[in-house]
Amino acid sequence: MPTPVSPEVAVLDERDASAQQLPDFSTEAYKDAYSRINAIVIEGEQEAYDNYMALGTLIPENKDELAKLAKMEMKHMKGFTSCGRNLGVTADMPFAKKFFGPLHQNFQKALKEDRVVTCLLIQALLIEAFAISAYHIYIPVADPFARKITEGVVKDEYLHLNYGELWLKNNFEASKEELFAANKENLPLIRSMLDQVASDAATLHMEKEDLIEDFLIGYQEALSEIGFNMREIARMAAAAL
Repeated sequence: MPTPVSPEVAVLDERDASAQQLPDFSTEAYKDAYSRINAIVIEGEQEAYDNYMALGTLIPENKDELAKLAKMEMKHMKGFTSCGRNLGVTADMPFAKKFFGPLHQNFQKALKEDRVVTCLLIQALLIEAFAISAYHIYIPVADPFARKITEGVVKDEYLHLNYGELWLKNNFEASKEELFAANKENLPLIRSMLDQVASDAATLHMEKEDLIEDFLIGYQEALSEIGFNMREIARMAAAAL
């Protein structure tokens, strides 16, 4: 199944690090901002692990596959933890837990109500597209150690996005109305999350406009792959404005 952008393109993007001015990784300002950005990616991978394991209870026929996806996320979490250690930075995990709080609460509520479609939209579409866009923008300006780790991670993330796309595509008509409702409730949270970290991201030479653009492109292409037409996608994307 086609992906929004191939992982090879993501890694060998024309926005190569050599063409950009890299930040000074040793400054206190960089390390301070990195403590929050690093915490977000660590917590995001932990959330993903928990969410995929939980989805296995809602989709028992896919339990083994979901467990494999979850294990990938745990491996990613360990990799990003090592990125912070490499720079001598302690991740600000309390900040990250608060950052993911609204999406976490919505996922848990949907889980308790057996709303698998909403759970998939939150984790396999929104969070994965959010992560992929952040990694796209980060790779060209990352320190060499983190760049290598992140290039490996982003290839795996497409497998997770593709799982959600395929399940929702195969259950599209039955899922459509719930997807509209879940999008309306959760897409604005992604915009709010990006706004919260705009300053820290800029310190790492990641511009908010680039993050938003890359996220929306990936998310809308995922919606198209699932089966929504352009008019419906435009209506859904408007929830982010």
